[in-house]
Amino acid sequence: MHMADALLSPAVGTTFWAASLAVISYSAKKLKENLDEKTIPLMGVLGAFIFAAQMINFTIPGTGSSGHLGGGMILAVILGPYAAFLAIASVLTMQSLFFADGGIFALGCNMWNLGIYPCFVAYPLIYRAIVKNKMSPKKIAIASIISVVVGLQFGAFSVVLETLLSDKSELSFKVFASMMLPIHLAIGLVEGFITAGVINYVRIARPEILESVSDSKPFAPGVSIKNVFLVFLFVALITGGLISWFASTNPDGLEWSIEKIYGKEELPEQQKGVVAKLKKLQEKTAFLPDYNFRNKDKSTEQDSAVKSDNSWSDVEPGTSLSGILGAIIVLCLIFILGFAIKASRRKKT
Repeated sequence: MHMADALLSPAVGTTFWAASLAVISYSAKKLKENLDEKTIPLMGVLGAFIFAAQMINFTIPGTGSSGHLGGGMILAVILGPYAAFLAIASVLTMQSLFFADGGIFALGCNMWNLGIYPCFVAYPLIYRAIVKNKMSPKKIAIASIISVVVGLQFGAFSVVLETLLSDKSELSFKVFASMMLPIHLAIGLVEGFITAGVINYVRIARPEILESVSDSKPFAPGVSIKNVFLVFLFVALITGGLISWFASTNPDGLEWSIEKIYGKEELPEQQKGVVAKLKKLQEKTAFLPDYNFRNKDKSTEQDSAVKSDNSWSDVEPGTSLSGILGAIIVLCLIFILGFAIKASRRKKT
């Protein structure tokens, strides 16, 4: 559901950039007030995991479309809403700058759509209301599925509204919404089950993590997150470096919706103004565009899309490099961000 720059007008894109930056600033401030040292490595490794997980598009049967994890709910449940928003914002920023996944101008909208709704709407109003203080596997599963679906529906509807406000007449509100909401309902159900599995793993491995977030308290002395950290790091590297080979080649829910209406997966790019300048900037910063080597032959890419997703002959070394390197970059960025917040807290005191 990463939006491209072509969907947005300058006014809409700028407004959501400002709104997302404001939430980043507010989240950093709130995190600084109750920062636990163990939160920083958890943010980093979970951000790396979400980056890798978002590379895995899964096919939605009978549609010709695919979807991938948004990951906001996983982050919110394990980290709390403020740390979660900073983590998902970091992931989306790295994807846009270095992998050309989502436009730079659209980054504010993508942060809003994939971060605000799971972290500040679905998590506190739905997930916590269902689970409360009884973290049974059943309650976690029900809460995860409902909250992920609701959060993703809000995000999909926001994409429609942002496109409408940008006056993209090729995509009428009624038709675009009728495509976006049902396909993201299906994607949300799959993500909900995956989210429940991840949260239940943490509940079994280190329930103190979930309890501290639920009670808004620091970790108890002696609580170790080493094993959880190593497991998520291992899964992130394996997912990005190996499992990413078998991701579906079908267009994601947003691309599929646009293609059904417009006939192509993307609208024409804007040729002038700030959007065009940011597009040129992205072409320079994205050293692995579309999670592959910059000089990859487009005809080879099109031919490989026709082949089976699971064919070993389709393995792309650039994809593995993107998955591993991207996860490491996100991990390092969030560590730097976390320690910067920690340092500013010490300076203030």
